[in-house]
Amino acid sequence: MQRVRNKTSDLLYSIFRYALVIGISFIILYPLFLKISVAFKDKQDIYNPTIYMIPQHFTLDNIKLAAQVMNYFPLLANTLLFVTITTLLTAISCALAGYGFARFSFPGSNVLFVLVILTILVPTSTLMVPMYLHFRNFDILGMVHLFTGREGINLLNTYWPSMITAATAGGLKAGLFIYIFRQFFKGMPKEIEEAALIDGAGGFRTFARIMLPNAISPLITVILFSFVWQYNDTFYSALFMSESPLISLKVASLPAQANQLIPQLMGFGSNSGMKADPNYVAMIVDTGILLAIAPLIILYLFVQRYFVESIERSGVVG
Repeated sequence: MQRVRNKTSDLLYSIFRYALVIGISFIILYPLFLKISVAFKDKQDIYNPTIYMIPQHFTLDNIKLAAQVMNYFPLLANTLLFVTITTLLTAISCALAGYGFARFSFPGSNVLFVLVILTILVPTSTLMVPMYLHFRNFDILGMVHLFTGREGINLLNTYWPSMITAATAGGLKAGLFIYIFRQFFKGMPKEIEEAALIDGAGGFRTFARIMLPNAISPLITVILFSFVWQYNDTFYSALFMSESPLISLKVASLPAQANQLIPQLMGFGSNSGMKADPNYVAMIVDTGILLAIAPLIILYLFVQRYFVESIERSGVVG
């Protein structure tokens, strides 16, 4: 009798667990399913009340029109190049900083590490004005003023602010990445470095030849997090590169551009006075958003196994 009760309770627990997982998964994936449905829905299906998720007339016109409005493929190539470079610079600089905090003791190192942790807690909006002013008149130790007499170099509306902050471990979420690397390197045995020191390797050579190749797990974690956050970033992109062709900025201005360009792309002249159907514009905007997040979805499908393994090995929890 007790065995039957245990089997019944196990069955009820399994049913509850699967129902909970399925319900949460549906809530998370529902917006994505809705955008996929809209992307393949024909214009005549907009006002058909019998159609909900599965279109009655499938079409690729929405995808083609959204790609034209966004100038999608040149925009995607430019964004991927920019994000890839900043991600690699962030990973290398944060790994070096994390290694320094883990292995080298110097006066004020604990205070500096506390300041690194504080960068995770401080809202980025509080740094907006000083960072904007810093890169509007960028100067290094007064060298620009010394040699040219100018107050500084205006780096706004260029890629340099993001490149500089990424290369100096001060970019987007850099404090978190430094913490991940520091915790990983702190757990590695010191005998490895001592053996390298006996063989004549210095600090940088030990880091590049021994420590960094062993830090594959945190590297994958940091690269994936950095890539996704940099790809989706609108705060720093709008602050430093408001006129640059990046997907995150294009998505923010997509509704206005769709309202302006859709009548022209559908064959109406710019002076015809024709206005696009607001519901159809909303369909094109949703399709454009789907095109914007499609590279991240494809990336996750290919690297999900490595991502989960790296999270487990690097000890990122919570």
